[in-house]
Amino acid sequence: MTISRRNFLGASGGMALISASAVSGRAQAAAIPEAATMKEAVMQPPLVPTSGPDYQPVVTLNGWTLPWRMNGDWKEFHLVAEPVVREFSPGMVGHLWGYNGQSPGPTIEAVEGDKVRIFVTNKLPEHTTIHWHGQLLPCGMDGVGGLTQPHIPVGKTFVYEFQLQKSGTFMYHPHADEMVQMAMGMMGFFVVHPKDPAFRRVDRDFVFLMAAYDIDPGTYVPKVAEMTNFNMWTWNSRVFPGIDHIVAGKGDKVRIRFGNLTMTNHPIHMHGYDFKVSCTDGGWVPEAAAWPEVTIDCAVGQMRAFDFVADKPGDWAIHCHKSHHTMNAMGHDVRNFIGVDKKEFAKKVRKLVPDYMPMGTAGMADMGEMEMPLPDNTLPMMTGFAQFGAVEMGGMFSVVKVREGLASGDYKDPGWFKHPEGTVAFEWKGEPKKAERAPSPKFDKTKTAEFNVVKPGVKSPHNNH
Repeated sequence: MTISRRNFLGASGGMALISASAVSGRAQAAAIPEAATMKEAVMQPPLVPTSGPDYQPVVTLNGWTLPWRMNGDWKEFHLVAEPVVREFSPGMVGHLWGYNGQSPGPTIEAVEGDKVRIFVTNKLPEHTTIHWHGQLLPCGMDGVGGLTQPHIPVGKTFVYEFQLQKSGTFMYHPHADEMVQMAMGMMGFFVVHPKDPAFRRVDRDFVFLMAAYDIDPGTYVPKVAEMTNFNMWTWNSRVFPGIDHIVAGKGDKVRIRFGNLTMTNHPIHMHGYDFKVSCTDGGWVPEAAAWPEVTIDCAVGQMRAFDFVADKPGDWAIHCHKSHHTMNAMGHDVRNFIGVDKKEFAKKVRKLVPDYMPMGTAGMADMGEMEMPLPDNTLPMMTGFAQFGAVEMGGMFSVVKVREGLASGDYKDPGWFKHPEGTVAFEWKGEPKKAERAPSPKFDKTKTAEFNVVKPGVKSPHNNH
């Protein structure tokens, strides 16, 4: 169920009272805001502010923004930590942990200077906390279980209260049984907009979080003890072709923000454009210092944002440039059979297994189009189709779709790009031209090379380097 902001702000009759013993903070006796939930992995429209400072709200790929209510001068939110079922892409779901029905949890949006009160209810089978990654706040609100606060017991609700000191791109995640809880998908985005509505304003603002899971074929629950060999590399717990496209109108100023809560770094590359890095963990990069890139690396625990003007219509790929991060359910022990003739071997195997298909002799591209039986709840390693055939991708891959004449609030998939005539690569039908080769260098084989040998301890002109 999705609760609109209008319904949420006026839902005083639907607020649940929780006993003071279950609530920590100054709001002990107050009615707790109703917890909005979302079950579908569908991108929701931006939550446009109807009061307070103006800003361009973000769009969360395959996600949504958490509604809030005003209580005096406090902006109040309600997060519920709970087990969830998340669809990675049609054909596969994961039994994860998250917030308010989804993993990652809903994006929290507020404005620099806001006083926020965030209720956190624990419906997990163990205690938890929430750390507000990158926020400047009182130590007791930092969310490190045992160090800065008691853990939130099962069935209890705690309250976090702090004032937002700076605008920028942030995250939230547990600091309790972190190996398990983050490996199960507990994380979310926290965007703080500038108090000045004109500061670094863009027309479209997209966010996603990177997470990695190890889920064996035919199973549903991540292996939480895995540290290196993950097989599901996700943006907002989705993999290609299930990741939403990033849609923009020609001429729009676009910002893409992302955070990394996997176990490795991710070089994010966007085709067709160079962009300027506008925001890091520490805050906004001054415009005079913003540097141009086509690929920006995001290390573990970091957030990055870049801006560009969408002035070139087309369907432009955006992806992690680690090639195994753009694949699904990949095995790590597959042997390399490139160049090996397995025809005779395949004939013998088919006598025992009639449907046996040898793979890898000429590469793995044929996997992008073949349809073969898979275990339940398992995606092909390489998949996805576009107007010219198999895309042969998976994992951390999506498409930036730039179109002319797109309305400002239109985020719907516009379909595949119609290329102007004569602008698509084509097969050469004529006679192949003879390749011009540079002459090979000539060497005098009668000469010998000369070497100077310096004994250890003897000073040389280069100080023995």
